[in-house]
Amino acid sequence: MINSYANADDADVAIAAARAGADVVRTLYGQRLTRIDKGAGDFATAADVQAEETILDVIRAARPDDAVLGEEGGQQGAADAARRWLVDPLCGTLNYAVGSMLVAVNVALRNGAAAVADPFGGEVFFTDGRTASVRHDGVDAPLVPTPATRLVDVNLDPPFPSAPGFRGVDLLAHPDFVERFRPRVVSTTLALAWVAAGKRAAYVTDGGDLSESVHFAAGIAVCRAAGCVVTGIDGAPIGQAGRGLVVAADAETHELLMSMIRGGG
Repeated sequence: MINSYANADDADVAIAAARAGADVVRTLYGQRLTRIDKGAGDFATAADVQAEETILDVIRAARPDDAVLGEEGGQQGAADAARRWLVDPLCGTLNYAVGSMLVAVNVALRNGAAAVADPFGGEVFFTDGRTASVRHDGVDAPLVPTPATRLVDVNLDPPFPSAPGFRGVDLLAHPDFVERFRPRVVSTTLALAWVAAGKRAAYVTDGGDLSESVHFAAGIAVCRAAGCVVTGIDGAPIGQAGRGLVVAADAETHELLMSMIRGGG
């Protein structure tokens, strides 16, 4: 395996790792899987764990000196390593556990290449840190964000750290939102990659600093490389003092959403 990655760049590694995880997720779909309770209603399945192990096998073979932060396995290697991979092996575990195929596999090198795999749609959205593309059936095409669908995906999963100042459910009820957009709740960060692909006009979630979150890092990297507008829910750049995430296909859509968020319900 090491030889097979001898000449691979970071984007190739991210794609290979995400696809390997997606293969596991697809293979185990529909089976009765062991659940690992994480508390507060959150859990992982055997598919999450096995997919992460498979992803880490790829990264270790290709980049044995790099550190990794995995959703299930935690930190491996130095936390302050110059090169650290952020891995979410199955984003949308609850969807998956109840038989929904709306899930994603996220692999990102901090401040570098990233890939988001759709295990059931067969697409891999990826970036080398400069450009963004989608691979389907072995063919790559550039990602072109557009607000044309008018579909805005809003994450309604807790926690809600910005409440009562901001609640995603209030945004959905805002009269300007109802007039201009149509809401979607996919409950997986696959929807974040869909903004880069033109399948969504925007994506909104509450939260803290999501810039190095295993759940969001890959999607953020892909969206940035595709030319999307990426900020926190306060309109500020995401980072250590960040609050949540607003990713829009273009500046106009972003400003419309920000005016609704600032104006409240």
